[in-house]
Amino acid sequence: MRHYGHLSPAQRRALFHQEPAEFGPDSPVRTLGIALGATLYSPATRTRLAADIRKQAAAGVVSMVLCLEDSISDAEVPGAEENLVKQFRKLLREDRHADLPLLFVRVRVPEQITSLISRLGPAVALLTGFVIPKFTADSGPAFLEALTGAEVMSGRRLLAMPVLESPELLHLETRAQGLAAAARVVDKYRDRIPAVRLGVTDFCSAYGLRRSPEMTAYDVHLVASVIADVVNVFGRADGTGYTVSGPVWEYFRGQERMFKPQLRNSPFSGRAEGLRTRLIERDMDSLLQEIELDRANGLMGKTCIHPSHVAPVHALSVVSHEEFSDAADILGTGPDGGGVLRSAYTNKMNEVKPHRAWAERTALRAEMFGVARDGVDFVDLLGAGIE
Repeated sequence: MRHYGHLSPAQRRALFHQEPAEFGPDSPVRTLGIALGATLYSPATRTRLAADIRKQAAAGVVSMVLCLEDSISDAEVPGAEENLVKQFRKLLREDRHADLPLLFVRVRVPEQITSLISRLGPAVALLTGFVIPKFTADSGPAFLEALTGAEVMSGRRLLAMPVLESPELLHLETRAQGLAAAARVVDKYRDRIPAVRLGVTDFCSAYGLRRSPEMTAYDVHLVASVIADVVNVFGRADGTGYTVSGPVWEYFRGQERMFKPQLRNSPFSGRAEGLRTRLIERDMDSLLQEIELDRANGLMGKTCIHPSHVAPVHALSVVSHEEFSDAADILGTGPDGGGVLRSAYTNKMNEVKPHRAWAERTALRAEMFGVARDGVDFVDLLGAGIE
């Protein structure tokens, strides 16, 4: 699979200076962490789940989480497990496995991991891994040990994505110790962890908060502070860090607005005014702003609960031609180089040593999401990917 693989080769050539690379469930873990992009969540209770997965893959989704946890009620769990197994078996029978996104299951308890692996049988070949909810140093080991056992049972690699969302990781008096302890547990399973996810909805719940569709997570200072601390512990660029995913965007229908839209007219003027109107009507102007703030704060990709959120996440993950030019200049000096270079776009300085980690991360993003042609911007990419 690849990002923008749902577009025709001619469309990709028109958009990309460097097209996104192919990847799959067996790709290196670090590669998959960057490649996840917009990870679409779906309740495991959906009776047309197999068809939904096919439909979303055809629309450009490359990673999905099938949820047995907070998205369904306690009473629905047995039926959801049965449905999940049934839908995986259906997908296996359809024999079009290369077209599937990376599939993860969000479980509630460690025992579900080994139970599901046993019940899936050969259909386990379609499963990439599990999402571990409310991950802490106390709760995490049991899930990760169950994952190890499931690998032995299935005979294949299985990945895990911990979700940091517990109150002890938010509360000031326990946050630093809790994050450091969780990181020590995760480090023991580094070769099975493509990304660490943020459960911002649960963090807000601990204080009875909920942001409006006109605000980003970074406008809620309590949330912004914990995002910063998670990146500080888990997102370091010294080789010890992980991909940390952006928080979920909860809204997908237009509501009466209190504040002005965040999208300027000029990028859309004369070519995509209708697209701008649709984005604003769907409250996606703040989503776009939050995606940009995610990247500025060290996050990559995003948890999504609606298909309409996927295209904006991917469009803003593509490396611009200017970013690629700067990164290539910096990396072209070699690891022992130094000094200051004037940007080829003549609008900034590139300081080789301080900007090297950024350049390396940008090069990884360019490999997975591609590099836009000079003159192609997020509006063009959105127009190609959004309905």
